[in-house]
Amino acid sequence: MDAREMKIKAAEAALAHVEDGMRLGIGTGSTAEEFVRLLAEKVAGGLRVEGVPTSERTARLCLELGVPLKSLDELPELDLAIDGADEVDGRLNLIKGGGGALLREKIVAAASQRMIVIADESKVVETLGAFKLPIEVNPFGLVSTRIAIEKTADRLGLSGPISLRASGDGTFTTDGGHYILDASFGRIPDADALASRLNDIPGVVEHGLFINMASLAIIAGPAGARTLTAKD
Repeated sequence: MDAREMKIKAAEAALAHVEDGMRLGIGTGSTAEEFVRLLAEKVAGGLRVEGVPTSERTARLCLELGVPLKSLDELPELDLAIDGADEVDGRLNLIKGGGGALLREKIVAAASQRMIVIADESKVVETLGAFKLPIEVNPFGLVSTRIAIEKTADRLGLSGPISLRASGDGTFTTDGGHYILDASFGRIPDADALASRLNDIPGVVEHGLFINMASLAIIAGPAGARTLTAKD
């Protein structure tokens, strides 16, 4: 089973949690796109759902495939969010934002009664941090914000390069008009503390640490999909 087949398996298992009439938060990324394709087939067969996309990219795919969409203002409370992750630990804490949609993903997840993460087994880690932590920042005061992040990390015993994400010949810009700093900390022993301290930095719009937000994770591997629940 190759990587795409594993993503499809995870998406299939997540689709089993979708009920007729649900208000869905629909995530961003390659695994979430497999979910959108499967969801579109169910919609074509009569399933009634309304979706709130977490990115313009996801919105385009949903519209192309016929998945009905609303804005979060139209559907401010959602039944279920289904999204991918760049890393998942044993407590179902996540690193997200590799695709650059972390702000909208977190807003949608927070507006949902439940969040289900879909991923392949390569995303499961003992401790978060091997994947670069995306930090969405305001372009104004970029250098000052980067320095504040470095000082915050240092106080927590974290180090590693923090790079401005590029796109083509320019700077990557999120759907909200912000930049992303990718922090290569390698290992984050206390993700809760880092999340809290990043929130205190004025130039930080949002960060890719999703703490205590996922209800369960569906992880696909060569043997099929398995479900993870948070460990105490």
